[in-house]
Amino acid sequence: MRNQTDVHQFILLGLTNDCRQQYILFTFFLLLYIAYFLGNGDILAIDFTEPRLHSPMYFFALGNLSCLDICYPTVTVPIMLGGFLMQHQSISFTGCLTQLHFFHFLGIREAVLMGVMAYDRYVAICSPLHYSVIMSELACLMLAGATWTAGFFHSLMHTVMTSHLWFCGSHHIQHFFCDIKPLLTLACNSTALNLTLLNVLTGSFALSPFFFILLSYLYIISFLIFKVQSWKSCWKAFSTCASHLTVVAIFFIPFISNYMFASARVMMMMMMMMSLLYTAVTPVLNPLIYNLRNQEVKSARRKILKQKLIFGRQ
Repeated sequence: MRNQTDVHQFILLGLTNDCRQQYILFTFFLLLYIAYFLGNGDILAIDFTEPRLHSPMYFFALGNLSCLDICYPTVTVPIMLGGFLMQHQSISFTGCLTQLHFFHFLGIREAVLMGVMAYDRYVAICSPLHYSVIMSELACLMLAGATWTAGFFHSLMHTVMTSHLWFCGSHHIQHFFCDIKPLLTLACNSTALNLTLLNVLTGSFALSPFFFILLSYLYIISFLIFKVQSWKSCWKAFSTCASHLTVVAIFFIPFISNYMFASARVMMMMMMMMSLLYTAVTPVLNPLIYNLRNQEVKSARRKILKQKLIFGRQ
């Protein structure tokens, strides 16, 4: 069986060809990349050192999400930074497939994780007496494992399907990383099956958690309106959910718009802008959202800083 891949490397054209803009964007995204590690690393450190945050809610929201927000931009941002310095960034066919695999692996895992976090909030608010039983340590590990499994097999399918495409012409990718739709525009053989799988399966993996989140919060809102009489309790529950809802909106709106509504051959600039939102902007906003809105995280940080100051004086 002959090797159908005549093109052995691709050129990522990136966001702009203007040299002045490239240096400005390099500085901006480098600072943003450092912020990913500082912000999410700070939350991970707080989550590990503060016993009060060792609940299922913080296991998913702080531990898993912060870890994802360090790994997810690492798949795309370093190569994008290299492209700003070298005008155009080259990437081998194998490297392109590897980047595509991990991008979809971590992206789908984050989408499913958002749904799991919504389920955790639903149980905590609507069935507080059974919370410790339903969200046991084993249940949390199984749910976390399910997010990894879903992301891995989804991305594996796209990686295998893309590896069977025949690239024989242009090797310039109109994007800042190797994504499926820009690659489909360069393929010389039929991409109908690839595009169908992308729209159906990726759309399903994105929309299913999204609708599950909406359903969960409809149940939560109806429970708070009809079952909870105290406005103080309602406000506390809403404030607990506000951080998660904000993260859901920032992640899902551009993600769904990118894969459900944008064509493979048109609106390429729109696709890149949408991709930037959930690959480069969302990971730095998540720690800010949880830091600014979550009182327990802020009090835990104050406690740790106070302990360090006392220890330092001794």
